[in-house]
Amino acid sequence: MTVVSASNSRHSGLFLALLGTVGLVASFTLIVERFRILTQPGYQPSCSINPIISCGSVMVTRQAAVFGFPNPLLGIVGFTVVGLTGLILASGVPLPRWYRVGFLLGATVAAVFISWLVYQSLYQIGALCPYCMVVWIVTISTLAIAARLARTGKSAIADQLIAWRWILAVLWFVTVITLIYVRFSIYWDSLV
Repeated sequence: MTVVSASNSRHSGLFLALLGTVGLVASFTLIVERFRILTQPGYQPSCSINPIISCGSVMVTRQAAVFGFPNPLLGIVGFTVVGLTGLILASGVPLPRWYRVGFLLGATVAAVFISWLVYQSLYQIGALCPYCMVVWIVTISTLAIAARLARTGKSAIADQLIAWRWILAVLWFVTVITLIYVRFSIYWDSLV
């Protein structure tokens, strides 16, 4: 039984296609910037603005290549799947249950991974990467849509979490923004 209506699926599909495109552009830009850092001595990435907003500082850390290759390669693959899934939904083709559940599982793993990267950026690296922050937003938004797509209507607890998915996403965003402010408050206060 599919609880998601066809018109809602099409709207979700368009939103997923947009999210996939934005995530793909951010991931691709990170790969290009990292390549330039590696091949051009003294290169200053376009996203290195100040001591805190500095993707160059983030890109050269071990956390930027957790699995032995640059993390944005995961983004290129993952956001391609997100975008294509969105296009399929927008075209009106229903997705089988196994795919929707797998999509939710993938989005959940991605959300856990980027939450770990948020912690690493704030408390280990001490810098923020603007393109990475775009990926954070896109990933959490994708998770909210994936949760709705996987809904079956068979579990009251799951349905309640799904009903609150955007509130939970906003809480995640507010928490991260608050942590960023608190972590770098001395720097932000020095700007005023």
